[in-house]
Amino acid sequence: MTLNDDLSQAHWRKSSHSGGGNDCVEVAFTGSGAALRDSKDPDGGAFRLSPHAWRGLLGAVRPSGPAHR
Repeated sequence: MTLNDDLSQAHWRKSSHSGGGNDCVEVAFTGSGAALRDSKDPDGGAFRLSPHAWRGLLGAVRPSGPAHR
């Protein structure tokens, strides 16, 4: 993902595990990776990840990942 990716038309999604609240992280996928943002502050910017970094993040936070060992 590059800093120049236009996220204005991105399709942002919340986790199904968010419980319907507004205190979660949203994710949008683009051709060059993923972007994460705070659902409470959607205009506050986005943290951008390459596909490799996205897979690493998911691996770290999943129940079988290193954060849960």
